[in-house]
Amino acid sequence: MTQEVHSASLIGTDAEARGWRTVFPPAKWLSSYQSKWLANDAIAGLTLAAYGIPVSLAYASLAGLPPQYGIYCYLVGGLFYAFFGSSRQLAIGPTSAISMLVGVTVAGMAQGDPERWASIAALTAMLIAVMCVLAWLLRLSSLVNFISETILLGFKAGAACTIALTQLPKLFGVKGGGEDFFERLFILGGQIPQTNLAVLAFGLVALVLLLLAEKFLPGRPAALFVVVASIVVMSLTSLGELGFKVVGALPQGLPDFKLPGLRVRDVQGVVPLAFACLLLSYVESVSAARALAEAHKYEIDPRQELLGLGAANLGAALFQAYPVAGGLSQSSVNDKAGAKTPLALVFASITIGLCLMFLSGGLKNLPNVVLAAIVLVAVKGLVNIGEMKRLWRVSRYEFTVSMIAFVAVLLLGILNGVIVAVLASLALLIRRVAHPHVAELGRIAGTRKFSDIERNPDNTLQPGVLVFRVDAALLYFNVEHVLESVRKMLRSAPGAVKLVIGDLSTTAQVDLAGAKMLARLHQELAEAGIRMRLVAAHASVRDILRAEGLEESVGYFGRRISVADAIDEFESPGTAAHDHTQR
Repeated sequence: MTQEVHSASLIGTDAEARGWRTVFPPAKWLSSYQSKWLANDAIAGLTLAAYGIPVSLAYASLAGLPPQYGIYCYLVGGLFYAFFGSSRQLAIGPTSAISMLVGVTVAGMAQGDPERWASIAALTAMLIAVMCVLAWLLRLSSLVNFISETILLGFKAGAACTIALTQLPKLFGVKGGGEDFFERLFILGGQIPQTNLAVLAFGLVALVLLLLAEKFLPGRPAALFVVVASIVVMSLTSLGELGFKVVGALPQGLPDFKLPGLRVRDVQGVVPLAFACLLLSYVESVSAARALAEAHKYEIDPRQELLGLGAANLGAALFQAYPVAGGLSQSSVNDKAGAKTPLALVFASITIGLCLMFLSGGLKNLPNVVLAAIVLVAVKGLVNIGEMKRLWRVSRYEFTVSMIAFVAVLLLGILNGVIVAVLASLALLIRRVAHPHVAELGRIAGTRKFSDIERNPDNTLQPGVLVFRVDAALLYFNVEHVLESVRKMLRSAPGAVKLVIGDLSTTAQVDLAGAKMLARLHQELAEAGIRMRLVAAHASVRDILRAEGLEESVGYFGRRISVADAIDEFESPGTAAHDHTQR
């Protein structure tokens, strides 16, 4: 009941918001905030901080940055998002895919200079913020829909494999190396005989504990327990002498306000990196936010999420962090801990800030193999085997497209994999609209209705008549496919065709090229002694076809005439009377 009241009240205030309040969500939810939610948000914030600190340390290593930079991402990202994001439970921080993308791409730009590396990472976050604001101004939030779930499925699996391979050397206690997936795999295979058994055993124990906690204690900050336990073990025993690498002492205190030390013109390739990060972060954030909003029965604003994500990345850029996003795993922790509003993110930031000020020294004995275990468990969720099996069963074509994205990430790396995934999404979209289904229709037994004979083989074909239906708009990029499909039907017709009927009931739009194609088809048929009719055209379609002069040549094609009517008129001219004045 509380949740329903919560959702209803928030939805109501959203509807009433006007002016500047429409771009400043706290003005909406603060006005309906209930005091009893404060404890929920505070507990959720503490829980999120407990989850986020160890995870952010691990993700910072993926990004090639010192551990504290990952903590800074959680500290400022969530705080800035809370002022501009439209989701109540979305948690903002570093994610595995974006961290890896930053790490492998910036490595070639930083020239081995750690300070330049950090500046490029911050500059990337700044560019994402600028791109988010531009996309918000131009209302481009709907563009995310052009990246299909099919492509993302393969991309995430490829990213998971790539990320996991970078962590396996830490798990085995070897050096690792290599620039791409297969080179890393080959080098790791050669180093397996040098495995540090103590490090491997420690890492496997950490992995087992994390996996058990994920199964039996979902939503709990199990990673924090594993981190604390490993620090205690390393501090009280002599295990550190067996070749363990540790995080070391972190800088105490909050990050300084600092503009990125580089400009865009100073770093070749930073713009494509920022764009790829934006695509990943926006898709991941909106997907997670929608899932949470659906569970709590409220709506998010995808366009407003551009501002929220832009603000979060602006904060990251100004306070020595790197690109951030809303992830489903940290958001689930926040949600299950009881978060009611974005105030939970504020409490999380306060908690993280206090830890940086007073407890940062306690992490110096944290072994890197534990961070590797945390990453390996986290990226496991990126591989959805069940969905891949379903895709294989439902559509082999889309499964193939998904695997293209998967292989592209492995062969080309995450950045180029993102680009290939976007291009593959666009190619998939173009292919679908350029090759619409053109159905041959047959009469449903005992009726005057017609349907696709391929799906309904019991339908009967009308002797001497070919009826086709285009299940899409007729536009310049698909007219040749439609025309060739009709020609193919004519060639395979069982007998001589005397009448061709085009059912336009499912063609909501026709452009000039579509109208010219129909006129061309009519001319070809007329030269072969075949009559053509068009029926059931929509109003806008009738307008452009009449402007092209088709009604004079093929006859009345208004919405009131059906396929059966056209056949009756052909077989018995003058017996079917219609009001041709209906426009």
